[in-house]
Amino acid sequence: MTIPQQIQVILEKLEQTGFEAYLVGGCVRDLLMNKAPKDWDITTNARPKQIIKIFPDAKYENEFGTVLVKISEEEREENLKYVEVTTYRSEQGYSDRRHPDEIKFEDSLDKDLERRDFTINAMASTTSPLTPLLRKGEGWGEVAVIDLFGGQKDIKQKVIRAVGEPADRFKEDALRMMRAIRLAVELNFELEPKTARAMVKLAGAIKFVSKERVHDELVKILQSDYPAEGMLLLHQTKLLRYIIPELEEGVGVAQNKHHPYTVFKHAIESLRYTKNKFYQVRLASLLHDIAKPKTKRGQGTDATFYNHDYVGAKMAQRIMERLKFSRDDIERVVNLVRHHMFYYNVGEVTAASVRRLINKVGRENLQDLIDLRVADRLGSGTPKAMPYKLRHLQYMFKKVQNDPVSVKMLKINGDDLIKILKIKPGPKIGAILDVLLSEVLEDAELNTKEYLEKRSKELNKLELNELRGKAKIVIEEKREQDDKKIKEEFWVKR
Repeated sequence: MTIPQQIQVILEKLEQTGFEAYLVGGCVRDLLMNKAPKDWDITTNARPKQIIKIFPDAKYENEFGTVLVKISEEEREENLKYVEVTTYRSEQGYSDRRHPDEIKFEDSLDKDLERRDFTINAMASTTSPLTPLLRKGEGWGEVAVIDLFGGQKDIKQKVIRAVGEPADRFKEDALRMMRAIRLAVELNFELEPKTARAMVKLAGAIKFVSKERVHDELVKILQSDYPAEGMLLLHQTKLLRYIIPELEEGVGVAQNKHHPYTVFKHAIESLRYTKNKFYQVRLASLLHDIAKPKTKRGQGTDATFYNHDYVGAKMAQRIMERLKFSRDDIERVVNLVRHHMFYYNVGEVTAASVRRLINKVGRENLQDLIDLRVADRLGSGTPKAMPYKLRHLQYMFKKVQNDPVSVKMLKINGDDLIKILKIKPGPKIGAILDVLLSEVLEDAELNTKEYLEKRSKELNKLELNELRGKAKIVIEEKREQDDKKIKEEFWVKR
């Protein structure tokens, strides 16, 4: 076990002043599992004012006995700026299902450990002979582990178990139910049966937790090594119906001859096979077919899901807004859901159509879109993840990566047109640029300043409505062609 020097200094200063001091919670768990702790927490019988007296630079801005002890820059390791030092405390009453109605500072460690959520987080340890052991724990080198609730045993058995009565812990803070699942998928543990049963019984209480806190735990589940298992646990414990009920609508909904799995199982399997580590892409995999239950027409092998990508994009946006995702996250996921059915068939697709695809989804999202497509295929039971046409698409992306895909990438801009055409700023400038872009999308070699200047003079002779129609015809014609091919590939009738 390696404890950073600055942590040992804090422990020693507290002990040398006559107080008890222990490492506590997740850092003890991580050390026992030979993992590097992400956070270091210390608990002590010193009261907040006494802690501040020992550490004058510390901050105390809450009612829970937690003091932030500052680490000086010269002593700082692993970018550790503050360490939480918390007074032993017990808690009573949780009328708002999150914060205790009453906090009582305690003199003994056992009272503090009793209030914690899970056995693997309710252990303390010390390396100092100055701090007395509350109860003899298992020796660990020169470190004593105080384990009153069997946390070490549960680590060995890979179990997430609530401290004491599970229902009491979850009534204190309903978010602990999501945290149990998050810990399970982060550590590759299982839920202890009694703990899981309490979660099923109290799942509805998650409605009283702020959406921001739910969002944070959901993101951590998606970022874990086992996000699909996390979503299944949310489903099995009935929590999912209160977090993303739209996913529950896919349970038992059969698809067609191209999809052996139900809509819900396909969503889970697609998430399982998403190799991309970004939680936004993983969420897009989970939600890409979210609209299929609503758009399903017909039964059996010939069922169709017309426009489920359009409808799904709108549903994904509403879900993410409800769960307080950022605007950037929403745009990224909605974009992927909207375009996950892009058509691509070697021999039929031209460089121009690839440029239009880049224009629609954004160059920065191309690899994400391919990763989603691969996950979609594997999540449908297809053994071959990367068929030749997807590899060919990657080749085409690279081939056209320097081609223009938006008005901003043309070799001419609005200011240039104002000077060349000697006209005032107005809608006609934008219309001319749109026509120029539509032509360049068809032939990238036209994107030269000389050609665009000459062509803009010709276009300036046309009326505004005529210009708009000229650009619209090209764009709509290509869109109809793409839509027709998508319908043919995915067996839709309208």
